[in-house]
Amino acid sequence: MKRLTRRLLLAIPVIAILIVLAVTVGTFVPRPLFAPDPPVAGENTRRILVLSNPIHTDLVIPLDAETRASYSFLDSSGIPVADPAAEWLVIGWGGRSFYLETPTWADLKPMPAFRALTIDSSVMHVDVAGGIDDTHPAVQAFDLDADQFQAMSDFIRASFVEVDNKVVPIPGAGYGVYDRFFEAHGSFNALVGCNTWTARALRAAGLRTGLWNPLPQLLALSLRLFN
Repeated sequence: MKRLTRRLLLAIPVIAILIVLAVTVGTFVPRPLFAPDPPVAGENTRRILVLSNPIHTDLVIPLDAETRASYSFLDSSGIPVADPAAEWLVIGWGGRSFYLETPTWADLKPMPAFRALTIDSSVMHVDVAGGIDDTHPAVQAFDLDADQFQAMSDFIRASFVEVDNKVVPIPGAGYGVYDRFFEAHGSFNALVGCNTWTARALRAAGLRTGLWNPLPQLLALSLRLFN
């Protein structure tokens, strides 16, 4: 028993060092390794945003005539993309249990937290917003050319589960009047979670992230370093 305890005590600093190493490499090694060509500025350039809170990131897409048409498939589910007051479309991916059952920290329960740390099915969350200050510390802004923006949009659309070419809303699921949850592809866990999904979408758009960014703070840092 004493020998086992001693081994466990010796393993703790080794595990801590491995975690620090993984986080360091994941943040400071870029993905892709070499920088792609910068976007070509033009009339079709769009500014997208990345919104961060302490545990989660969302992608934010400007709503103009073209994007309102592209995302009109959300209208029938109650997302008012055609409303002139809606200036931005806010999209995130996450674990089903934690996402649906934890609208605020006050709503945190043991089971959703446990599933978020182990494995869970996934959902998409979609909302609309009015004006957003892109100089706010929790916001990062990036300009994409038409091809980059389309590649990111294709990635987002492919994340939705579709039946008969229609996305699948989750009945009664939402935090407010205009947001909705939808069935999504992929499994969620603490290592491959919402922030790694955001990073994948940004890489599809030609941006560079860290090799592995499980936390918003690490993703934000890598985006500042490599773009």
